[in-house]
Amino acid sequence: MATNKIVLPVQGMTCASCVTTVERALNGVPGVANATVNFATEKATVVYDPSVTRLSELASSVGEAGYQVIVERVTLPIRGMTCASCVSHVEGALKGLEGVLSANVNLATEKATVEYLPGVVGPGEFKRAVAGVGYEVLEPEVGEEEVDEEERKMSQARQRMMVAWGFTIPIIFWMLYEMFTGTAWPNRAVFDLGMIVLALPVLFWVGRHTYRSAWSSLTHGTANMDVLISMGTGVSLLTGPAALFAPVANYAGVAAMIMAFHLTGRYVEATAKGRASQAIKKLLELGAKTARILVDGEEREVPIEEVQVGDIMIVRPGEKIPTDGVVIEGESAVDESMATGESMPVNKRPGDEAIGATVNQEGLLKIEATKIGRDTFLSQVIKLVEECQGSKVPIQEFADRVTSRFVPTVIGIALLTLAIWLLFPNVLRPVGLWAQAFLPWVDPNLGALTLAMVATVSVLVIACPCALGLATPTALMVGSGLGAENGVLIRHGEAIQTLKDVHTIVLDKTGTITKGKPEVTDVVSANGSDEETLLHLAASVEVGSEHPLGQAIVRGAEERGLSLAKIKEFQAIRGKGVKARVNGTQILVGSRRLMAEAGIDPTPLEEELRRLEEEAKTAMLVARDSTLVGVVAVADTLKEDSIAAIRELEGMGIETAMLTGDNQRTAEAIAKVVGMSRVLAEVLPDGKVVEIQRLQEEVGTVAMVGDGINDAPALTQANVGIAIGTGTDITIEASDVTLVRGDLSGLVTAVKLSRATFTKIKQNLFWAFFYNTVMIPLAIVGLMHPVLAEIAMAISSVSVVSNSNLLRRVNIRPDYERAQL
Repeated sequence: MATNKIVLPVQGMTCASCVTTVERALNGVPGVANATVNFATEKATVVYDPSVTRLSELASSVGEAGYQVIVERVTLPIRGMTCASCVSHVEGALKGLEGVLSANVNLATEKATVEYLPGVVGPGEFKRAVAGVGYEVLEPEVGEEEVDEEERKMSQARQRMMVAWGFTIPIIFWMLYEMFTGTAWPNRAVFDLGMIVLALPVLFWVGRHTYRSAWSSLTHGTANMDVLISMGTGVSLLTGPAALFAPVANYAGVAAMIMAFHLTGRYVEATAKGRASQAIKKLLELGAKTARILVDGEEREVPIEEVQVGDIMIVRPGEKIPTDGVVIEGESAVDESMATGESMPVNKRPGDEAIGATVNQEGLLKIEATKIGRDTFLSQVIKLVEECQGSKVPIQEFADRVTSRFVPTVIGIALLTLAIWLLFPNVLRPVGLWAQAFLPWVDPNLGALTLAMVATVSVLVIACPCALGLATPTALMVGSGLGAENGVLIRHGEAIQTLKDVHTIVLDKTGTITKGKPEVTDVVSANGSDEETLLHLAASVEVGSEHPLGQAIVRGAEERGLSLAKIKEFQAIRGKGVKARVNGTQILVGSRRLMAEAGIDPTPLEEELRRLEEEAKTAMLVARDSTLVGVVAVADTLKEDSIAAIRELEGMGIETAMLTGDNQRTAEAIAKVVGMSRVLAEVLPDGKVVEIQRLQEEVGTVAMVGDGINDAPALTQANVGIAIGTGTDITIEASDVTLVRGDLSGLVTAVKLSRATFTKIKQNLFWAFFYNTVMIPLAIVGLMHPVLAEIAMAISSVSVVSNSNLLRRVNIRPDYERAQL
């Protein structure tokens, strides 16, 4: 077999056993001839058959073994792409490089997002591969420079359009005179020569980029949209010189008109795409440019790039917080709407986190910088939006397959049209005779060669796959940007399509439905114990616990002024409770299961347990040695909008399920209050993945909402993983969708956004396919004029982009929030 050798950088190995594990995993992949791992260099050398094995499979096998192949992601600005065929060519070139795991090209942003193995392939190879198919990789630009580049493109497109029309408008008036008077002014020779002279600057000056792109595409063995335009205008232009020596209609002026409309379409398209990409621009503009920091006790204003972790920043009312940090002095209200979409300001006091680029409204704050540069919340949001815009939705795969073969097919159809009109002109001429009464541009009395040329050029011009290439990426651009503005961060386009079809959304109870800050509500003593002693014993043991319920008991004891004893032999029993020795006695705090395993009968307190659990409280039994001494009940309050959000989700036809470690009775009581359809209770932390799998088998598509850290395995198992949190520590990497606000309004927004965005994608694709399905046959039978064909093509592209921009008018906020307003 033909084999390749590749070196994979492997992360996470700590000993020789790790080497054996990684080698076994790699050698177990079909198509791998040999795999050896070097522990010292942390690299694996793999000999494999590329026709059997893909690099992504090698990387996955290492990941499944518990280690990680180091993968980097880069976004490359691409110059020279004009249509969906260009996207296919650039993607093919990048994916063909050894070491590239994935490559997604977005025509709307003119960027390629590449995941690759560092050390195997890099930016140099990307540039050469892209250049090899006729395009150019630009140096990545950020901030203001990127905005200026976008404006430069729009200005350039406008200038080309204006110059084109400067020469084309005289052509139109000259042709109108001939049309209405029936004579060429001042004579036929001057008219024909004038058409050629006026058309040349339009075609070969401002339109030269179209021909250059077409030539580059053809010389690399491919064909893009510009090939169709170049062929159409080229054939039309050749009729000009031909008309000087043969009885052929002069369409040189028409060639100029086609190019002028083409450049107009390019300008309008560039403007519309600029509006679609406003999200990134707005986010870039949000960041502060400078910061005032304390240096040796004195304030000093420095560029934001010079701020370091640990610097103390001074932020006055009305100023932006320069970067992420922690408030160390002062109190104020901060407008965090740019991050969360929440219009109400958030009060900040010492110890609270502050998000960079949010606005301080009232008091003076001193903030210690904790994150800078790429690590800041704003940078993560920008990166996430760019990643989403660089991804694809599954429905786009079919469109990609079509566009990759579209242009060659159209050229074939055009040549077939030419042959039919030249060889069998009387077969199609009756269609023109029928249509000339209501289509003024149809003239079946023209010569066979002229009619053949008109039909062929119309087919070439009208079949450009612009709309098809813009249908999905522009909707993704607007949707992801709109989501970011409303506190919903979407990592992959696939999540949009999956989320809109979700059957059940599973929500982890603590911190998602509830605030995650439980309080002690009841202390029920038994067997001669008093309430203070009971709470003292329970809190003393729970000091060693990190569980929110345990911390609530500790807080409850401290608020009552109880002193806590020192403990020994502390042990947390996962999903059941805790135990430790207090003053020489064994104390257990936890569930019925914990007591039963210790040989203690919980039955005497069963009635109290049932009462508390029916009140949606979590009741924990406390035992001293082998004797029950009582029950401590803790309740976690619901978030303000949990009931309204769940009601709205259920009203949208989505089943909601609560996942919790609480016992069935308590869980059902909470679910009843909130209005949830399904309860998954008494689930241990390591059983969450199994519950998600079971639910997927039962209902199909499942989304999971959790904190993004403790629930990471379940988030990964779900069809869509949704992380929810507040502040700068949200683990964005753990999920497909991240809700920046700490409440459930973002979940409703995410579902509405996914449905609205996917609706726009479907509308765009339908329009693009419908346009080509209807227009190409009309052009074949001679009912379409080349100029009208170009106008129709431009309208089609602009309509798709404009329809995507209409997404901004769709209300994606929860209905209950609008009702409150």
